[in-house]
Amino acid sequence: MWHRLDVTVRDLPLGLLILAASLLPASQNHGTQLGGLTARPFDASAIVAVALQCLPLALRRRWPVVCLSLVSLGFAVDQLRAYHSLAGTAMPIALLTAGSHLERHRRATVFLFSVAYVPLAVALYRLGSGEPPSEFVMYYVALALAWGIGGWLRSTRAAEAERRRRVAEDTRTAERARIARELHDVVTHHVTAMVVQAEAARYLTAAPDRLDQTLTAVTDAGRRATADLRHLLDLINPDHGSGPARTPPVGRLLTLVEQTRRAGQPVEFTEEGTPAESTGSADLVAYRVVQEALTNALKYAHGIRTSVQVHHGEKGITVEVSTDGSGSPAGSRTGSLGGSGRGLAGLRERVDVLGGDFSAGARTGGGFVVRARIPAGSPS
Repeated sequence: MWHRLDVTVRDLPLGLLILAASLLPASQNHGTQLGGLTARPFDASAIVAVALQCLPLALRRRWPVVCLSLVSLGFAVDQLRAYHSLAGTAMPIALLTAGSHLERHRRATVFLFSVAYVPLAVALYRLGSGEPPSEFVMYYVALALAWGIGGWLRSTRAAEAERRRRVAEDTRTAERARIARELHDVVTHHVTAMVVQAEAARYLTAAPDRLDQTLTAVTDAGRRATADLRHLLDLINPDHGSGPARTPPVGRLLTLVEQTRRAGQPVEFTEEGTPAESTGSADLVAYRVVQEALTNALKYAHGIRTSVQVHHGEKGITVEVSTDGSGSPAGSRTGSLGGSGRGLAGLRERVDVLGGDFSAGARTGGGFVVRARIPAGSPS
């Protein structure tokens, strides 16, 4: 409730506290003494001077220049009338706040108030008991120090705001990159499978049964692409869609392999071990590694034998997807899982975020292999 109040209401208690302390009989004539004037008893003018220094502190963050002007006027009356009240402590407070919160015309403000200090110092020097000018200089330095501390607080606050802005921008950039990787994984794999199957359907017009199976596979791939894209939209915008949240296709490696086989890619699939109780994002990243590798196999090593090995351990998941170096000359020439490298670069980033290891390169004797070790339990 306190933080929901207006800033002037929250700043007023400090001014009231200094006002009450300054009007106590025991504290009268025990405040700032500048110029060596003989102290005089409080009167009605003293109350005005004290109030003029204390009450404007309620405006110190809303209108810092107005606050500083009123406090300076009250301070001048206080010193020239030799009341020497505790309300003089409001002067460094007003300066510190102005240095911290004033956004515009900072140099002009410093110049004007510095110039205004000169006649006050001259008047006090003439009315006083001959205090050395160094006293006025030292007090000016103390006031400048209060302004400097306020400026330091302002720069610190600005640096923190800039840091938060950069963190927010980096977070948005990382989120956009993550969404782009998800779109790449979902669209590239399903569309590649559909294109390969549609190309094969041209040559199956004489075999209606096989043609029907191929067209069914194309339809299934399209439905899966639509479902995965809908899930991705749900992640981007939780209000999108009114149905229950759909679980990502984690652990559906066998379905992925079967879809690739129907597209005409010979795939050997081996899955060993029992998944850990808490895998975090490891299952999804493992799925994406296999998905990207099989997509590249379809595009660049179509018809060449591909092996998928997945091992679930207590500490994580190990994935290896490889293609043989054998096959037709055209297949040997393009027989790799590498592709353009954009998808593999995204996989490397995902695995690195989870603290795992990722590698992709040519095999000895021909072919290509993608390996990933993904620690379990990370929620990143």
